[in-house]
Formats: sequence, C-alpha cells, structure tokens
Amino acid sequence: MKVTPLTCFISAVLTLATFGHAVQAKGRLVIYCSATNELCETQAKAFGVKYDVKTSFIRNGSGSTLAKIDAEKKNPQADVWYGGTLDPHSQAGEMDLLTPYVSPQLAQVLPKFRDPARRKGNYSSAVYIGILGFGVNTERLKEKNLPTPQCWKDLIKPEYKGEIQIADPQSSGTAYTALATFVQLWGEDDAFRYLKALNNNISQYTKSGIAPARNAARGETAIGIGFLHDYSLEKENGAPLTLVAPCEGTGYETGGVSIIKGARNADNAKLFVDWVLSQEAQELAWRKGKSYQILTNTAAQSSPHSLRLNALKLIDYDMDTYGATQMRKALIGKWVSEVKMGK
Repeated sequence: MKVTPLTCFISAVLTLATFGHAVQAKGRLVIYCSATNELCETQAKAFGVKYDVKTSFIRNGSGSTLAKIDAEKKNPQADVWYGGTLDPHSQAGEMDLLTPYVSPQLAQVLPKFRDPARRKGNYSSAVYIGILGFGVNTERLKEKNLPTPQCWKDLIKPEYKGEIQIADPQSSGTAYTALATFVQLWGEDDAFRYLKALNNNISQYTKSGIAPARNAARGETAIGIGFLHDYSLEKENGAPLTLVAPCEGTGYETGGVSIIKGARNADNAKLFVDWVLSQEAQELAWRKGKSYQILTNTAAQSSPHSLRLNALKLIDYDMDTYGATQMRKALIGKWVSEVKMGK
C-alpha cells in the first residue's frame, strides 16, 4: 500500500461559521462514549451545563459499544455514540443502527472527514484523528538491556518476548485499526504472518485500547501498541515513555460521533453532535479533557502535546474497505482462529 502524508487533507482552512443556538435545550441525553473516561466526563458535563440538559454517559470500548447498540436496536437505551474509532461507527451505519444528521458545524470540519463512513449520507461525523504507533518504557528497556524499537518489524524480534501488549480487536477499535493497518501495509498474508510472530512476544491482549498505554506507563510492560495520544498523556503525567511512529508508516483512527437510530432524545442528540464538532468543544477536549488527538475542526487550536501531520508517515487508510462490516468480521474471525488461539 502506498504510504502518503495526511497533510493533503488540510489544504485549506474553511471560513469560520458561527456556532450557537438561541434557545436552550431541555430534557435528557444518554451518551455511549468510547473515548477516555476523562474526555467523556468533560464533554458530557460541559454540554449539560451549556444547554441545560440532564446528561449521562456510559463508557465502553468501541467494539463492545457496537455490539451493545445492535443488541438494543429494538429498544435503544442511549441517544448518541461519541468517540472511539470510526470503523465500528461505519459498521453501525451499514447495519442501519444510526440516524443521519448533517450538522451545521461540518462547514468547519476538514473536507475528508465531513462524511467519512462507508455508508454515505452523514450517518457519522469525525471529531478527531489519532495516530497508531507504540509507546516504550525507557526505564524497563534499560533494566533489560534492550534497544528502543523504531519499526513495526522490530517488535517481532525474540528479545522482546513477553514485553509487548496490545488490545483484543474483538472488543477494541484500537486493535482493529492496527489489524487493518498491517493488512494495508503488507497485504493480508504477510500481515497475518507478522501477527503470528508478534503473538510470540505478547504478554497480554487487553480488553481496552487504552490499557497498554497505562500498563507501559507503570512499567508493567516495556511496549504498548495503541494510539499515541494516550501515551502523550501518560508522558505528560511523568511516565518514562518514548513515543514511536513506526518507520514503515502507520495507520490512524478517525474518532466518530453518531446518533443512534430510535433515540428517545433525538433533538438533544443532534445538539450534542453540533457541540462536539465545534471549535469550543474540540479545544475543551484537550484543555480539560486531556485528550491530545489531532482535531478535525479547522478553527480549533491544537494541544502542544498533539502530533503534527506533516511530521508523520501515514498510509492512505481505506475506510470504505476496512470500515465495512463483512471485512471487520472476516479479519477479526481470522485473527481469533489463527493468532489468538495460538496463545
């Protein structure tokens, strides 16, 4: 797969559109949130205060949340799904679990991300971009006299046996993004040969994509694979981590927001989508929510802890192919049978 910079996505900054609602909303809003707990809490609380809405959230990984929304489709228990990788949001749209909505805030969003899901018609919108890579605990590597890996292929070297963690793609959108990235980098056959070799060095497949970052920060593992903004936060908090964007190139997540079909509080769900796409909310995400992804709103100021697109070597992530329900099921099923069952 050809590796190209993502900087072409930000060729122009659009004219800032005015954001606001003259009438305050009333009632309730239930959010399924697949971002960090701190970001979920920050956005839910700020939205509730700003629009006088009684707001609550339930935090879970994006893969688990997709399964929950599907199980509840005859009687939805939430109104909107915020955060987590776009692939499961895209699959939810294909499964007819979402309601389309064209937010006025899309005028400020990077053009590529205004209608990013495989099923077109604004079933999901994009709120951030997260870069896949790995974080390395430098103190643990020093104790074990190991070099700092710089490439994906370094991670399958025998000296890193038992020193790597990644999430399980059955429950984690982060891990599915990694799986899809390896297939796009090398082709399916070579990607699965790599994953089988990597499996020999994995100490734990965690349920959540954030867990390897926290475990690496605590020195429980030397290397955690995941989205680099999670490692930026741990590093800011004092963890001895080095962040690595792998030499071969890497994939990325697009954080989604989607309105659940049959939502009981549909108007407030639309208002919440407007909110999280706005300049105010996206800046709040890192100022108070400690979330250091690259922002999609062109008017929003990025965190100094965020990565810069022009410094990264990224694949041209094929959302139409790898955001498809059947592709996700096929790749995860193959991973379970050929890789995980070998543990």
